[in-house]
Amino acid sequence: MIAPVLRVDETVLRANIAAVTARVAPSELMMVLKDDGYGFGAVWAARVAADAGVSWFGTYDIPAAIELRRELGSGPRLFAWVTSADEEIDAALHADVDLGVGTLEYLHRVVARAGALGATARLHLKVDTGLHRNGLSAAEWDEGVTVALRAQERGRALLVGAWSHLAEASDAEDDAAQARFLAAVARAGELGAEVTHRHLTASAATWARPELRGSLVRVGAFCFGIRSADGPDLPGIAPAASLVATVVAVDGGEVVAGIGSFDGLPSILAGRVQVGTPGGARPLLAVEPDTVRVGAWDGAAVGDEVVLFGRGGTGEETPTTLAEAIGTVGEEILCRLTAHVRREG
Repeated sequence: MIAPVLRVDETVLRANIAAVTARVAPSELMMVLKDDGYGFGAVWAARVAADAGVSWFGTYDIPAAIELRRELGSGPRLFAWVTSADEEIDAALHADVDLGVGTLEYLHRVVARAGALGATARLHLKVDTGLHRNGLSAAEWDEGVTVALRAQERGRALLVGAWSHLAEASDAEDDAAQARFLAAVARAGELGAEVTHRHLTASAATWARPELRGSLVRVGAFCFGIRSADGPDLPGIAPAASLVATVVAVDGGEVVAGIGSFDGLPSILAGRVQVGTPGGARPLLAVEPDTVRVGAWDGAAVGDEVVLFGRGGTGEETPTTLAEAIGTVGEEILCRLTAHVRREG
């Protein structure tokens, strides 16, 4: 059976990046590449983006940042934000990766590892703005800034940034979070820190609320053409990948194509969405372990292609539209695809 293919489109990815960059100016784009670049392949996406002028990349974990450094060289700034083990901290310091630091314990470990290696850690201190996804509380902030500045005096650290996350549950909550964030940045200045890079917003808030943007914005999903669940279509943004499977049998009024739940396609999509075919949109009737069943079209034949999601050229829906049908987000539809799905582009 021919393996299904995720066809990634460099031209569309570049157009999306250009649209995001224009939208967020004068803030600078940090392109987020978590979950292997939302399933596109982080290295491939980063190479395209770097060539398009992106100079900051964000990853959840240090190993992903190390891989990008190895593949991209010394040019871009890399930011990794998950709390990590000492061995990973060492690797990040060797690879010149900026570190997001959200607890005093992690801050002390990063500074200690920098001292042991004779290295200088670039630090972005995280502010707890009320979401409680780690971050230094108001009671901890002065200590965190002071520890970082003392390490800076010894050449073991550079306090270059402050950052946080937003709940994006309501404008009022996000306004309150920004107020806490800006108060923390101002307090850092009073303590003697020069916080050059300030980043608070991810894709949705970055796009919709320019007043919340800092000097940096962290945008991942929108660069890949994945709009927010239950959110509007975005001008200049389109899905940068199509998921394609080959027809392996025609069974009366149904067509069988070579992709299934073992490939990461949610079985509960059956009966809820349309897919693209040479005959236009057809209902997705069943998702079996290795195959799907789709409503047939005139002249359907083995070797034809079924498009499970994409930009709509053959009647298919977007990843986010599929996600909305089962109460999740577009990122999940892409990120759950298994290694059996070939990446092509």
